Amino acid sequence: MSGAELRLGAVSYHPRVVTVWERFRTYFADRGVPTDYILYSNYERLVEGVLDGSVEIGWNTNTAFVRLDHEVGGQTRILGMRDVDLDWSTVLVTRKDRPLDGVADLAGRVLALGSRDSGHAAILPLHYLAQEGLDAGTQCGLIRFDTDIGKHGDTGDSELHVVRAVSEGNADAGVLSAAYFSAFRADGVPQVADLEVSWRSPPYYHCNFTVLETFDLELGERWSQALLAMDYDDESLRPAMELEGVRRWHPGGQAGYESLRDAMREQGLLS
Repeated sequence: MSGAELRLGAVSYHPRVVTVWERFRTYFADRGVPTDYILYSNYERLVEGVLDGSVEIGWNTNTAFVRLDHEVGGQTRILGMRDVDLDWSTVLVTRKDRPLDGVADLAGRVLALGSRDSGHAAILPLHYLAQEGLDAGTQCGLIRFDTDIGKHGDTGDSELHVVRAVSEGNADAGVLSAAYFSAFRADGVPQVADLEVSWRSPPYYHCNFTVLETFDLELGERWSQALLAMDYDDESLRPAMELEGVRRWHPGGQAGYESLRDAMREQGLLS
């Protein structure tokens, strides 16, 4: 690998990740910012890779970003985010024949959560429900589906278990990302037909490309400009962009991570 190439770290949560980054690798080279990619098995290793310099850029979940930012005392920069990452939310689903009369009605009932390291399917739901006056940890019976630890909910597997648990009556309600709930509907997951959304969280940010504050400012700006110039109407790029779930890249920012920072502090997830 040439010393002129930037090293970007991503997590291999699905085989399509290779397809995406093989195409993006060519794109960045053509734009004058050659970028190679290194795949990690989980986000904890990716955070370590950014910290020890194994990679300069981390393609992080919101949970990974908050942890990395915390480790370096806030000395990070965000180079870009997907359009969908700017408006993420969590939904609480119940069976249509067993509706809830508000969040308070969950007290004394069973709540299904996704993987404990998922911002959208475990960490933030508990935080937002507490803001609504429900301490789910003490007032509900919790079922956790820790099926994709290290992937921070990227696989959607734990959220599929949440949907099944509610549909089959093993839980009175469950939380998952609005994005995955919509995807399950689009894919015709049969259990989703029995469910309805009873509550939706405030919006928050999801993934971003993170560098440390020490990363070369001019190089970071050139890389970010190349990212933001990626065109969904380019037929050679569209398949990879669709696999990555993006139509347009945005500069992003820090504001949409404050709720997750608060939640991770409250739940003892930040050292």
